[in-house]
Amino acid sequence: MKSNRVVVTGRGTINAIAENVDDFTAALKNGTCGIGPVTLFDTGGYRTHIGAQVNGFDARQHIPANYSLKRMSRSDCMAMAATLEAMADAGLLPMADRMAARTGVIIGGGAGGMLECEPVFARYLGNGADRMPVSPFAAFSCASSADHIATHLNLLGPRTTFMTACSSGATAIGFARDLIRSHAADIVVCGGTEPLCRITYSAFNALQAVDPDPCKPFDRNRRGLTLGEGAGIVILESLDHARKRGAVIYGEILGCGITCDAHHMTAPDSEGTGAAAAMTAALADARISADRVDYINAHGTATPANDRMEALAIGRVFGKRTRQIPASSTKSMIGHTLGAAGAIEAVACLLAMERDFVPPTIHHDTPDDDCPLDVVPGHSRPARIDTVLSNSFAFGGNNTALVLGRFTENGGAR
Repeated sequence: MKSNRVVVTGRGTINAIAENVDDFTAALKNGTCGIGPVTLFDTGGYRTHIGAQVNGFDARQHIPANYSLKRMSRSDCMAMAATLEAMADAGLLPMADRMAARTGVIIGGGAGGMLECEPVFARYLGNGADRMPVSPFAAFSCASSADHIATHLNLLGPRTTFMTACSSGATAIGFARDLIRSHAADIVVCGGTEPLCRITYSAFNALQAVDPDPCKPFDRNRRGLTLGEGAGIVILESLDHARKRGAVIYGEILGCGITCDAHHMTAPDSEGTGAAAAMTAALADARISADRVDYINAHGTATPANDRMEALAIGRVFGKRTRQIPASSTKSMIGHTLGAAGAIEAVACLLAMERDFVPPTIHHDTPDDDCPLDVVPGHSRPARIDTVLSNSFAFGGNNTALVLGRFTENGGAR
């Protein structure tokens, strides 16, 4: 059976610099910084006090009253809001029953509803109770976002949740693409969601992996990442199905590469072997050479070890072109959204192709000889982009690279 071409017909996002796709486009072009004081919980006991928080997020501004918010966490609500935007963008609201039967939901995540569970646990410890209340923890699992989306929209196709740390969102998109290519679904709602919460914030502080100031990816003086939150959702669809219903096509998922370093729980392989292998696999899956890539959306966390490793891995794959290809980190604007990062960045890549610009790396002042990349410092840049490589490299060495292309009838970058 011939494999399907997989196209993007809808996009949605909630993040620290925008609560919809149009505002996200403008913010990326303007190099807007979404990093500021964290107010969701008390940061008084930590070495850092900032994050890329979605300030003033009101679920009811995005989710209609006929959708119940019962037992939905902040993470679930952000995922639902981004999903409804993406579904509307794709012209799929309301969805016909015959389509819903073959529409899947694949979501990446991490903390799930921990922000809501943490106070429950604190009260349990403070009261000296003999038994932990179960209901909040059962309702706010990481998998609940996919469950709420499927239930509210009556989507009956394949459903699953990925937790591969910082590559979860990208892994979800890659898996969703495979479902459509193998004819297991016609449409898939996919992406990632992640909230700021105490357990994540304290863990990264304990690792001393966060910068007290806004992160500076690839800068010689970088001191760590800035945690963020948000959701990114894309609607993937087989090309034949999209054509039959006259959908607008925003791009194509050309390739996906997944590898594991098998090296360390938190530290990357300093040689970048697994990261380079993921990029190489994604390009091979897309059936294109490295010469065809116009822009790299770097993982770019701003930790000393990770940025150095990624630059080395990019050099292994792109050789003499390494300094010529724009390779920016949008995490400098929206922070590191962990399980949602690869999905929000996929939305950013699609917008960059559609609107002909390269997003910048802000806060980058001093180049680092260990990171010999064109990081597009400070300001966005006009450019024609036909093919993007988007990197997501996670704890445990869980690496995922996606290749996205501008859609053309003859197969685009292929």
